[in-house]
Amino acid sequence: TLGKRTAELHCAFALKSGNSAFEPEPATTDDLAGFKNSVREEALATFKFLERQMGQLVLTSRQQAQALLDGQKQLLARIDGCAMPGGVTLKTRYHGDYHLGQVLVSANDFIIIDFEGEPARALGERTRKYSPLRDVAGMLRSFNYARWTALRKVMQAPEDGARLAPLAASWEPQVRGAFLEAYAEGTRGSELYGSFEEVQGLLQLFELEKALYELRYEINNRPGWARIPLEGILALAGLAPDDGAGAKHK
Repeated sequence: TLGKRTAELHCAFALKSGNSAFEPEPATTDDLAGFKNSVREEALATFKFLERQMGQLVLTSRQQAQALLDGQKQLLARIDGCAMPGGVTLKTRYHGDYHLGQVLVSANDFIIIDFEGEPARALGERTRKYSPLRDVAGMLRSFNYARWTALRKVMQAPEDGARLAPLAASWEPQVRGAFLEAYAEGTRGSELYGSFEEVQGLLQLFELEKALYELRYEINNRPGWARIPLEGILALAGLAPDDGAGAKHK
C-alpha cells in the first residue's frame, strides 16, 4: 500500500499544470551526469569528515569506518559506474525528506505529510526539480533503520542478537521487494520513467547518497547509531559480506 501511495504521489507531481515551478521536465544527459557528480562530491566530503571524527565512534563502528576509508576507490568506482537510463526520465518536484516518520497510518492506509524537504538543505535546493527516485531511496533507507531500531528495542541479552538478527535481516528485503513492486506497478504507464527496470542504477545512486548523508548526521548527533548507515554504505559499495539481506542492493 505504501508503494502504491508513493507512486500516486509521484504521478501527481508529474502532471502538467502550466505552473513553471511544478511543471515536469525531462532529465537531460547533463542532469544525469550532475546526479553522479553530486554523489561523488558527497562521498569525498564524507571520507574527509570520517577521518576527522573517527575518535567519536565505538570500536565496531570504527572498524567499519576504516573499511569504508580503505575502500574509497571501490565506492567511487561504483558511483562512476552506475548505469543511467537510456530512455526518458522526468525531473519533478518531490517530497524531499521521505521516510517512515513522514507517513501516518489511518484505516490500514497511509497519509503522507511534511513536504518541506530536508530542513538542513537550503530552500532553493529543496524546491529544485530532481528525480523522484530520491524519495524511493529515502524510504528504502528507512526500512533499514526500522530493522535495526526494532532489534535495539527487543534485545535484552547478547544471545538475543544471534537469534533475532537473522529474522530482521530476512524481513528487510521482503519489505523492500513488496514496496518496489507496488511502486513499479503504480508508475507503469506514466511518463516518469521509460521503464522502472532501467532506472535501477539511479535508484542505487540515490540510496547511496542518502546513506552518506545519514552517516554525517549520526556522527554529529548520535554517534552510537553510526553503524546503521555505515553498514548500508558498505553493502551498497560491495565492501561488506552478504548478511542475509545483501540481495536487496543488487
